[in-house]
Amino acid sequence: MAGTSPAMTLLELYSTNARPMPDPFPFDLRSLDIFLAVCEAGTMALAARRLGLTQPAVSQAIADLERRTGVLLFDRRARPLALTSAGGALRQRASALLSEARQIAPLLRETGSSRLPLLRVGLVDSLSRVLMAPLARRLGEMADQVSILSGLTASHVSALVTRQLDLLVGAGDLDEIEGLERWPLLSEPYVLLMPAELPPPSRAADLEVLAATTPLVRFSARSMTGMEVERHLRRLRLDLPRRLEFDTPHGVTASVAAGAGFTITTPLCILEAAVPLEGLKCRPLPGPGAARRLTLIARRNELGRLPREIAGFCRERLAGLSGEVGRLGDWLEAGFEVEGS
Repeated sequence: MAGTSPAMTLLELYSTNARPMPDPFPFDLRSLDIFLAVCEAGTMALAARRLGLTQPAVSQAIADLERRTGVLLFDRRARPLALTSAGGALRQRASALLSEARQIAPLLRETGSSRLPLLRVGLVDSLSRVLMAPLARRLGEMADQVSILSGLTASHVSALVTRQLDLLVGAGDLDEIEGLERWPLLSEPYVLLMPAELPPPSRAADLEVLAATTPLVRFSARSMTGMEVERHLRRLRLDLPRRLEFDTPHGVTASVAAGAGFTITTPLCILEAAVPLEGLKCRPLPGPGAARRLTLIARRNELGRLPREIAGFCRERLAGLSGEVGRLGDWLEAGFEVEGS
């Protein structure tokens, strides 16, 4: 072509015929995390609950991931959702990729600074008296700013998965939520706290007889303790009258101490209330035993060795309570089991 250099000719040919280069990174780590959550849950609704997101947000994230990759990842005609062959390939590689990515932050923290700028901890309210002050001092050695929030485990769970908390010390182990690391702290038995003059129930059915004349003061269903007690009563096929309930251990114990009835509680919940127990007695819960488990929980691989160190610190403090627990009833010490002690 006259008047046109070979270089210009090649450039023009390339510009005319070339197709857009495919995006080498048609995803981000957050979208892969949501994708894996849907794979594990089998439905977008359940994945959303586990992640603390709305279902539309999860559906949109999956749709965006499919658009950016240019393939369908799920067969939406199947229930639960089934992976396509492309989805299966992505799942296999995404798991490894996220596992590697999660190692980066702890590595940077451990090799960079020995102190964190901020640590936010949710503490179940039945441990406030026992752990709040000493835990604050210990965390103060690890972070420039420490925030400890006392309250119900359920509210702390939501804050943990949405990254408003870094650690949670609460009831249960949240084994239905993916991406968490768990450090068991303690197991304690559920017991009866009741007026001393009443005969102790010897069979589960005796609780029904007791509740007919002496009201059961409940932990509300908003609390993990309340939910566990209700599950245990259902297993025993007991439907006890509902008259009075509280969110907090102090409310329950103080009400029983004031003569409102009896309750199903735990040693730590009784100690947390710090009210006089004159005229009251701890009795074994009749029938099959039930226990409350306390666990330290963090997002997996994000805080390095810190969760393990804090779990050890909490266990030491809890082990020191065995004497106080024994004063509620010497038979209680056998069921009050601190992990590793």
